[in-house]
Amino acid sequence: MEAVYHAQETRGKADFGWLKSRHTFSFSSYYEPNRVQFGKLRVLNDDIVIAGKGFPPHPHENMEIVSIPLSGSLEHKDSEGNSTVIEAGEVQIMSAGTGIVHSEYNASTKDSVNFLQIWILPEKIGITPRYEQRKFNVEDRQGKFQTVVSPEKGNGAVWINQNVTFSLAHGNKDLRIDYIPKNKNGGVYFFLISGSVEIEGNKMSARDGLGLPTSSKMEVKFLEESELLAIDTPK
Repeated sequence: MEAVYHAQETRGKADFGWLKSRHTFSFSSYYEPNRVQFGKLRVLNDDIVIAGKGFPPHPHENMEIVSIPLSGSLEHKDSEGNSTVIEAGEVQIMSAGTGIVHSEYNASTKDSVNFLQIWILPEKIGITPRYEQRKFNVEDRQGKFQTVVSPEKGNGAVWINQNVTFSLAHGNKDLRIDYIPKNKNGGVYFFLISGSVEIEGNKMSARDGLGLPTSSKMEVKFLEESELLAIDTPK
């Protein structure tokens, strides 16, 4: 896998009034042949939905869809009978499998919701659709990486149908921590949610993306208080 750097201002964009979305990878009407995927990571959308609006029921199949609210709350309903609200600090995953219909609406009548919607290509296709949601203690990611999505069951993270791991870290200025990759022949895609960091000599600002091929470890230096997402993927 080759290293890639995606500055936040180079992302695709869509503005429908009720929805403002930035696309790190090719999505919908935004197509960039050099930005189709990184390993099994296919979509990374940064969405803001105004109060009372959202995505009406629509279908998906054979995709692992992860939603991470950054602020506000998001109401989810699907054809499997799930009806929930997720908020910052929680992570949701939906294995679309053989097919599922779902809707996502801003759960607030006053405030916007900002969330990351991330699509991962599945390991096995045609599985029974499934849904999982979990709340995480944000204190457990202070100064270290906290696993929130994992291919391993029973480790406190939500399970994903692919050998991909999502981790979140929060650090203060001048902190240095190492990320230890889990896929020996893959790569790690870092998405900086807020702040500024330096990873293996690459400086990142908020909403930048950086994909690096696997090495024994990757040093992260926090240049200010920052929150970082790491997506560890096979080739």
